[in-house]
Amino acid sequence: MGRAPLRIWRRLLPTSGPVSGSRWLMLGSSTSPATLSRTMTRGNATVPAMEMTKWFDTNYHFIVPELGPNTKFSYASHKAVNEYKEAKALGVDTVPVLVGPVSYLLLSKPAKGVEKGFPLLSLLSSILPVYKEVIAELKAAGASWIQFDEPTLVLDLDSDKLAAFSAAYAELESVLSGLNVLVETYFADVPAESYKTLTSLSSVTAYGFDLVRGTQTLGLVTSAGFPAGKYLFAGVVDGRNIWADDLATSLSTLQSLEAVVGKDKLVVSTSCSLMHTAVDLVNETKLDSEIKSWLAFAAQKVVEVDALAKALAGQKDEAYFAANAAAQASRKSSPRVTNEEVQKAAAALKGSDHRRGTNVSARLDAQQKKLNLPILPTTTIGSFPQTVELRRVRREYKAKKISEEEYVTAIKEEINKVVKLQEELDIDVLVHGEPERNDMVEYFGEQLSGFAFTANGWVQSYGSRCVKPPIIYGDVSRPNPMTVFWSKTAQSMTSRPMKGMLTGPVTILNWSFVRNDQPRFETCYQIALAIKKEVEDLEAGGIQVIQIDEAALREGLPLRKAEHAFYLDWAVHSFRITNCEIQDTTQIHTHMCYSNFNDIIHSIIDMDADVITIENSRSDEKLLSVFREGVKYGAGIGPGVYDIHSPRIPSAEEIADRIDKMLAVLDTNILWVNPDCGLKTRKYTEVKPALTNMVSAAKLIRTQLASAKCAIRPR
Repeated sequence: MGRAPLRIWRRLLPTSGPVSGSRWLMLGSSTSPATLSRTMTRGNATVPAMEMTKWFDTNYHFIVPELGPNTKFSYASHKAVNEYKEAKALGVDTVPVLVGPVSYLLLSKPAKGVEKGFPLLSLLSSILPVYKEVIAELKAAGASWIQFDEPTLVLDLDSDKLAAFSAAYAELESVLSGLNVLVETYFADVPAESYKTLTSLSSVTAYGFDLVRGTQTLGLVTSAGFPAGKYLFAGVVDGRNIWADDLATSLSTLQSLEAVVGKDKLVVSTSCSLMHTAVDLVNETKLDSEIKSWLAFAAQKVVEVDALAKALAGQKDEAYFAANAAAQASRKSSPRVTNEEVQKAAAALKGSDHRRGTNVSARLDAQQKKLNLPILPTTTIGSFPQTVELRRVRREYKAKKISEEEYVTAIKEEINKVVKLQEELDIDVLVHGEPERNDMVEYFGEQLSGFAFTANGWVQSYGSRCVKPPIIYGDVSRPNPMTVFWSKTAQSMTSRPMKGMLTGPVTILNWSFVRNDQPRFETCYQIALAIKKEVEDLEAGGIQVIQIDEAALREGLPLRKAEHAFYLDWAVHSFRITNCEIQDTTQIHTHMCYSNFNDIIHSIIDMDADVITIENSRSDEKLLSVFREGVKYGAGIGPGVYDIHSPRIPSAEEIADRIDKMLAVLDTNILWVNPDCGLKTRKYTEVKPALTNMVSAAKLIRTQLASAKCAIRPR
């Protein structure tokens, strides 16, 4: 068995989810893999897209495989092998990365029509022959290492699930013979029983651990021991954030591990795939030089890993380590990081739960008297299509090719177009379409203190969609109103209620690169106070409906159940802070999308929003099962009636059928009708007919409800 070269492990390619790289190897079909994958992710005229959800607690999404007792697995795509061969032909010996068989099954779901409790792991014996084929072909192509990602090992797994790992890798042992086999975990600590199971796999040569987010795993290695002769891949360099590594601290950690596992068996690594961070700091020519010295993107993280590996081998680059220590000291002492006024305001939040003074049912009554909405009110989630012309206007304004007056005129014209369209469609509560916004987090970060921005710090979210997360480097405050002008402008164009659109503090936090020098909840409270000022200014400006999106609240939920309560407490509290002092007649909406919300429904209720709109259609209406099981929800709620991430246009009948299903478990007077998410990524040729059908469906159900009510009236 060969050694890992240079005791360094570089993981730059996307390896974190079932839709990237070779993740769809198990899907058999006569259709080409590319066509099949496109249909699964986008749907077509007759088949809706498959469910999309977050990859663990990241902002990366994956398409959830749908399996059943009759699923037949076959080796459908040779992408992993072809890419290995392509790299080898260029003189680069790479490590193929496959999602492990057990994690693949555990992250799947029973297909529609399959019994809810179907044991997905019962398919293990059916899927392993395909893995054997892939492994055999990679061996034949010359691969000496193979990496299996088994991130589900960081979750709370029962003994049956742990036994599946033992069974799977025992079954694969013969075909893995002669290979170096790495099983990689990431994003959290590995529980003690999972650690014991993993390190007992005889067919595995190496074990990888995230030692940034999984600090307790370090204690397991040193206290529970490590199998002799095996490699430990120590993920000491953070693969999910953009801060330069504290090399002195990491080197100390590595030296303590070296004493346990042996000098030749310790491999320096990033904590996870580097797909979750930006690519190269060299591309950031306009970033503030002081802040830039504190950062490391993917390319720089590889250099850090290399420097640590060499230092461990006695070849320490003293100048590089000294420069790193100076940057660490600069960040700690920089006055731009700390704002005493902000810290005092955040500290003063302790001791109150920041709830509105009136319960939600009384507030809804007061709001209805003012808004006078029909039953099953219709609305959209916020954004409208971002056209080529609209992006051109923003780009030219940023480049100072057009004046501020020209820019404002162009944006007002776009808002007016969106308002008139919604009025023509007869939507009840309108939005301004967000034409001035590049991104729902970046737009706010650009107007808050304590944030920095990259020019090219793109990170993949799903498919070809990438985001450019802001960098939170210091204490956060709001110097000036951020959205009030545009919301008031839009409201002046219509007599219908116009929603003020804000991104909530938890989502801004979870979709940014967050400072790591203070607890995340402290930063979140600071953002909450900034958003609170904006909410109050919108209300003062005559905006009667304000939506505070918390699309990423579920995403930040820790992977271990023991840590859920603490996170949900401060996350929900942060949301309540934003709107705790507004009038009963001002209606607060929030929105969540593309996650499994059923296990946190009580925390969602505790947010105390007046109305929540939430993804529902793409996940096969999984959300509704919570209400079937008896959860009582008294606030307004709008489970999405159609999937906006697919170009497919649902019929009015299909949407009406969805509304009927919702009315089977939700009261008529609290149900809203809306899409799953914002319309930014869609075209107007898709949006107009879809919204037309949505409004038609709502009116149809209203008519049916009115007829049924008349039919039972006493004569």
